[in-house]
Amino acid sequence: MGSDEHKKNAPKRVKIGVISVSTTRTEASDESGRWIKKRAIKEGHDVVFYKVVPDDIYSITETVRNAVYDQAPQVLLLTGGTGVSSKDVTIEAVRPLFEKELTAFGPVFSQLSFEEIDSAALLSRATAGVIGKTIVFCMPGSLKACKLACKVLIFPELGHLAKHVIEG
Repeated sequence: MGSDEHKKNAPKRVKIGVISVSTTRTEASDESGRWIKKRAIKEGHDVVFYKVVPDDIYSITETVRNAVYDQAPQVLLLTGGTGVSSKDVTIEAVRPLFEKELTAFGPVFSQLSFEEIDSAALLSRATAGVIGKTIVFCMPGSLKACKLACKVLIFPELGHLAKHVIEG
């Protein structure tokens, strides 16, 4: 069965969780997380979890674990903390939880970013993987990067990805 057939039989509506990683933003000032949440709802998905957490490995890891096991989203979208500064620890917090890694996401996102922001695309460590029955995407904190990742890569494949993970 080809990808078109898989997409045709995939769920149109999935449960989504959103986590923004930032020490300086609050839910009121979190443009990227709020945009992801609003866009997910606009696309017909259910947002079951939204939280802003500080740039701290323990806080990020615990929030991801709690979201995955208590809220059971099919997809968990994290924004922020994917850069190269010492405070950017999202990848270090989340990658050890992956049972499988979606190794194409980072390079494809980097290529699309390169087309928009040139060599600055090297600063992102965007990644994705699967924890239990939840697909997790870690993307940069900028609104522009979130819009690119969500509109071009993530949302077009949500149902298709969820179908594969659910079916095992």
